[in-house]
Amino acid sequence: MRVDVTPDGFDLTFGGRLILRHTAAAPCLFLGRGDARMDMYRGNFDIEDRLTARLPLSVARVMVDGIGWRISFTVADGIAPIAELQVIGNILRPTVTAPNVNRFWLRIAAEAGEHVWGGGEQMSYFDLKGRRFPLWTSEPGVGRDKTSEITFKADVTGKAGGDYWNTNYPQPTYLSSRKYALHLETTAYAAFDFRQDGFHELEAWAVPEQIELFAAESFTGLVTQLSDRFGRQPPLPEWVYNGAIIGLKDGGNSFERLEKIRAAGVPVSALWCEDWVGLRETSFGKRLFWDWRANEQHYPGLKAKIAALRADGIRFMGYVNPYLCNDGILFEEAEAAGYFATDGNGKTALVDFGEFDCGVVDFTNPAACAWFEEKIIGQNMLDFGLSGWMADFGEYLPIDVHLANGVSATLMHNAWPTLWAEVNARAVAKRGQTGEALFFMRAGFTGVQAHCPLLWAGDQSVDFSRHDGLVTVISGALSSGLLGNAYHHSDIGGYTSLFGNVRTPELFMRWAEMAAFTPVMRTHEGNRPRENLQLDEDPQVLAHFAAMVKLWVHLAPYLKALVAEASATGLPVQRPLFLHFEDDPAGYAVQDAYLYGPDLLVAPVWQAGETHRSVHLPQGAEWVHVWSGARHTGGQDISVPAPLGEPAVFYRAGSVHQALFDGMAAAKTGAV
Repeated sequence: MRVDVTPDGFDLTFGGRLILRHTAAAPCLFLGRGDARMDMYRGNFDIEDRLTARLPLSVARVMVDGIGWRISFTVADGIAPIAELQVIGNILRPTVTAPNVNRFWLRIAAEAGEHVWGGGEQMSYFDLKGRRFPLWTSEPGVGRDKTSEITFKADVTGKAGGDYWNTNYPQPTYLSSRKYALHLETTAYAAFDFRQDGFHELEAWAVPEQIELFAAESFTGLVTQLSDRFGRQPPLPEWVYNGAIIGLKDGGNSFERLEKIRAAGVPVSALWCEDWVGLRETSFGKRLFWDWRANEQHYPGLKAKIAALRADGIRFMGYVNPYLCNDGILFEEAEAAGYFATDGNGKTALVDFGEFDCGVVDFTNPAACAWFEEKIIGQNMLDFGLSGWMADFGEYLPIDVHLANGVSATLMHNAWPTLWAEVNARAVAKRGQTGEALFFMRAGFTGVQAHCPLLWAGDQSVDFSRHDGLVTVISGALSSGLLGNAYHHSDIGGYTSLFGNVRTPELFMRWAEMAAFTPVMRTHEGNRPRENLQLDEDPQVLAHFAAMVKLWVHLAPYLKALVAEASATGLPVQRPLFLHFEDDPAGYAVQDAYLYGPDLLVAPVWQAGETHRSVHLPQGAEWVHVWSGARHTGGQDISVPAPLGEPAVFYRAGSVHQALFDGMAAAKTGAV
């Protein structure tokens, strides 16, 4: 870091890159005050800020101290400083002395043509340039497109339509094509605004603890630095490589249906039954009974069946979230011990989750954490025989509850997914099953990388829509992967079915094709199983799925190499084109294709009715089309046939894995 005084301010550079440029006419720092309105309805937030003051701090004075620089700021000459920025190493640490400040804006120097990525898991836009992104964990919304009918209906009926920036997993971190990254250390509501050509404006509804900067000579080096900072996941369990995780929620019938799926030639690693805890009927569809223990009425003899599956090489997975329904047995135990967040009267705060109410287990209370880890995850799940689970929600913490640590729930809301991940990770570690038991989450925030071994993309609509369908999963994997989340996957076939929107065989098959080139293949019946196509209901779909899983299993040696690389370097399994082809600017904004490791290029079909796929081949390599063997020089856009069963996939000529890649066509039929 370097600070150079200029006639009218200063320039701050990091690794030779201009980060801050301050002049009296164009200050880099603003302070203010706002009074926000935040309304939550079942995980969806309506947020409005009533800004009462925004002051540019036009006058800056640079002072050198023994370990760096101190820059004081004020509004005009002759006025005492009201803020200071301490510059040490790669850290900018702000302090504010002015009273009642709860809004903070910092302008970061930008360049024409710059690209920006990150922001957590962003589903609509991979390249963030040109848009503003609020960073607040929430339900992502249904449709996520204010021009669509489904989003309109979701907004009208449940305030649940969402927008392009809504995400389960925000993170105030971005990477620039100038090969630096910036992280804002705060849990407050924040927003990154990339709409201006000359600067990026970072906003936080609290003075951040610090601003961290990272720089490298390569994008891969930059991603490794971020993974070093935020943490690394353990390797995927060995049992995962045996095949797909089959999601069924049909009570005791799930075991018979699994055998039908296996008989069709589908390699299976696990049976995943969300409904192991039982079901309740709601207008949204079948919902789980949130009392985290096996339901013997819904799954008679479950423990013995889990043991039998394991003896046959198949694991059993379940479901859990951080809440307890008030008509369950565990609620009574937790309430008696004082483990729930409370309301203004000191009583258990109840949250409406859609026709049933729940208590919020207070993870700022160490005793509540220890109870949840031992009683629920340890005894009721791991000791019972579960090898993994969906660790759902995390983004629902109401902002009006009272917590044991005394911190405002508004400041804890974004932090909650990371606390939830820590609870799961500690429970697994206490049983000595880190790297053996596998849980997956959709919610996240800064630091979740160190605790959550696998992300999933959340609740996409069961369609090909631009902002909530199949293609959004790719953007989610790429954006989160740059921030140290090496492993990402999705519900094959999507999840949310509302207003008559249902799965088609084509959608399920195209989704399976994409999933064959992700770290984990997992199916989901969706929120309305009986109204939607299921894997075992259509012979063509089932046969196609079997072929894709065989292909995934065939590539397991390559995936294992990528997992080893992720453990050593933090590089994600799914990667943007520019990560290995920095000199090809055409790949900087590509978000509907990706590199699967360094040597495979995958361009899934994500629009209905398509039988060809246009794809950009990165410059600097020769690419071999997997299905035809045709060779293509990089640096060009081509179109290739992409019938069902043959998504547009290429490998890098000369790869050490070429023999494995050459066997992909035969692998689908089980010939290799």
